[in-house]
Amino acid sequence: MATEYGQGYGSHGRFDLDERRRGRRRLPTALRAPLEARHWREFGYVLLSLPISILLFTYAITMVSLGAGLLITFLGIPVLAGALAGCRGFGALERARARGLLHLDVADPEPLRMKKNGPMSWMGAVLKSGTSWRHLLYAVLHFPWAVFSFVVALSFWAYGWAMLTYPLWFWLFPMYGGGGGLQLYGDEHHRIYLDNPFEITVTALVGLLFTLATPWIVRALTMVDRLMVHGLLGPSKLATRVVELESDRGVVVDTAAADLRRIERDLHDGAQARLVALAMDLGLAKEKLTEDPEAAARMVGEAHGEVKTALQELRDLARGIHPAVLTDRGLDAALSSVASRCTVPVQVDVDLPARPAAAIEGIAYFTVSELLQNISKHAKATSAAVDVWRVENRLMLQVVDNGVGGADASGGSGLAGLAGRLDAVDGILVVDSPAGGPTRITAELPWRG
Repeated sequence: MATEYGQGYGSHGRFDLDERRRGRRRLPTALRAPLEARHWREFGYVLLSLPISILLFTYAITMVSLGAGLLITFLGIPVLAGALAGCRGFGALERARARGLLHLDVADPEPLRMKKNGPMSWMGAVLKSGTSWRHLLYAVLHFPWAVFSFVVALSFWAYGWAMLTYPLWFWLFPMYGGGGGLQLYGDEHHRIYLDNPFEITVTALVGLLFTLATPWIVRALTMVDRLMVHGLLGPSKLATRVVELESDRGVVVDTAAADLRRIERDLHDGAQARLVALAMDLGLAKEKLTEDPEAAARMVGEAHGEVKTALQELRDLARGIHPAVLTDRGLDAALSSVASRCTVPVQVDVDLPARPAAAIEGIAYFTVSELLQNISKHAKATSAAVDVWRVENRLMLQVVDNGVGGADASGGSGLAGLAGRLDAVDGILVVDSPAGGPTRITAELPWRG
């Protein structure tokens, strides 16, 4: 009995917890916002920005002015380099603060590139680095923005909560403040207080509006901070592009190595093995040619069949490397040939004003070929369609089937590898495959004539 009671109690507790969570979800976002953790994190970020920006602005202006004033002597160069290095250190602090409070993950900028070790090389690298000057620009620009956002956010927050809670502490005025309530106007002759129920209610409602609006105002203010941190303290677009190209180059190298291993495996396990067996059979047939002509003729016939099979495997392998129909007649004929080998009827529609570059054409062919193979193996479809067209400087491919759906490009699936191969040439793969179908996969490649 104790076990059953414990299980029932645990189930009831989980039920209550789920009900409370659903109740919070049913509460409108506008009403939840003032109490959410995100609002308090963003509000804390705005409050911390003022003292940090004062320190950073003072440091940057002082050190840069000192370094610029000393440029007539040799001392100005190391002072200026030290000022920029300090700004880079503050930038690391700001990235960490944005990561912790705004959940903004900004990558570290590119490191200093020194041709050789030594203080002179270090100072030259700091002064030549665009990242250093962007950090200095952040230190200068962030100060006035931090003052503005601090004043706006704190004013809305303080006035909102003060007016919202005015009915709770109204009794403090006549009892401890010696006044009749919150004073709107006063001179030598008369004073106006918010002291009747109607005025108190209106004040609380205005405070509620201010309180509900404060999270969105703070969020708008921090959006500017996000842009400044991302644009001035992160890696430059050029450095980001270099990293992307290095990654794409690695993908291309890995893909080429995998293709070479596949071709070697197919040759070794397929055509090469058949040719070795063919040579042995012909050798045996040659030995039996005089002793047993009928057996020799039978062995030659079997060898002839092996030759045909080996030739077909070599044709398939050559077609997998680069089909001749693609080189001779272009995508329309090549994709029609692939579609004819699919297990389901495929409608092919190619509308191109001209042929793209051979490399792009080959990638487009293999993309459609692999997608049609996936349809044959996994989709359980009864029909499919392939559309190819050009939009400005992009080559568009779309493969649609009416199968069971559920295709996923994440993880280690074949679609993930296909997406990586397209990404290596600045292409994009978009998969729309809800459970139950249909599946619509769109590939976008750069048009290079």
